[in-house]
Amino acid sequence: MFKLKSIYRTIALILIAMFTTITLVLASNQISKTAQKTEIRGVWITNIDSEVLFSSSGAKTAVNRLANLNFNTLYPTVWQGGYTLYPSQVAQQVFGKSLDPEPGLQGRDVLQEIISEGHEKGLTIIPWFEFGFMAPADSELARLHPNWLTKRRDGTTIKMQGKHPRVWLNPFHPEVQEFILNLVMEIVTKYDIDGIQFDDHFGLPSEFGYDDFTVKLYEKELPGLSPSDDYQETFWVRWRADKINNFMERLHEEIKAIKPNCIISVSPNPLHFALPAYLQDWLTWEREKWIDEIVLQVYRRDIKRFINELERTEVKLAKNYIPVAIGILTGLKDNSTSITTIEEQVEAVRKKNFAGVSFFFYESLWKWGKEPENIRNQSLKEIFKNNISRPDMSG
Repeated sequence: MFKLKSIYRTIALILIAMFTTITLVLASNQISKTAQKTEIRGVWITNIDSEVLFSSSGAKTAVNRLANLNFNTLYPTVWQGGYTLYPSQVAQQVFGKSLDPEPGLQGRDVLQEIISEGHEKGLTIIPWFEFGFMAPADSELARLHPNWLTKRRDGTTIKMQGKHPRVWLNPFHPEVQEFILNLVMEIVTKYDIDGIQFDDHFGLPSEFGYDDFTVKLYEKELPGLSPSDDYQETFWVRWRADKINNFMERLHEEIKAIKPNCIISVSPNPLHFALPAYLQDWLTWEREKWIDEIVLQVYRRDIKRFINELERTEVKLAKNYIPVAIGILTGLKDNSTSITTIEEQVEAVRKKNFAGVSFFFYESLWKWGKEPENIRNQSLKEIFKNNISRPDMSG
């Protein structure tokens, strides 16, 4: 009898243990299901190799298509190629052109169209300040304000971007800062935007900074010293990066004073390249709470190199404090990305618990790939199966 009771007791304990284990597993599964309750699902919309912005019907179709695929964030370009893509009084006053001369943009405000259509569909609209301090070498801006351009040690000003000659506005010059600030604040005050984004062009190639204004400023602040001939010398890099940091702090203060809930987003390159090559110290921006969101450009097709970038210390640090999404290259006109690579990278981002992804860029989601458009479209449906909200940044 005693043995029988003992057996019953053992069975009961086993059943309790099994029930407890099942309960914990179910709870764990529920946690994992609810953990992914928000996700940035973004895409950049540009006007290069893309005509989607050049008609009202095209812009509307794009917004609706993305909404139907369960995207929730659009990053439409607003400053590209030396022009604004919205009617700008600031641009008109500074270089005499209020709008990009592309015929399809005339008589329209494509930014307002995207905001209206996007908000109606519940999308977050974060205009993308694409060119930052960069400008085409033959632009009205560069021609009318030669004193705004910075130089290399040998006095040259042009840096090629692919086959396109570019110049760089001097981010240390107060008139340049005022111009950029006025453009940004024009967008922030005039439009019902959810945020504004700066990218890897919101910095300066480190070979620049040898113009007269910057050299004199350096020598004034550091008597007896001159900028190093080595443009990647540590202190010379740090001094210039700190100047850009100061301007980012000022932008943050100005934007938040007008629109406190405006998301300040940045889409930089990985820090080990961004800081020495472009003087862009985005980790300090995050540490100082000047930015609300990072969309890190990790344009690596090799999955091992891709994952290596996700595992860097500064990336892990940042994602503990603010939403960090990963920018994924979905293809270029002359260099497509396979849909399987895109799927693999999205999965890697999710496994590492990042805040989401953004795809560069709209047109390449479907075009130029080896797979037919309908196959790529179906894969995107699978990637974003259900509608989901972005992380809440209102606090």
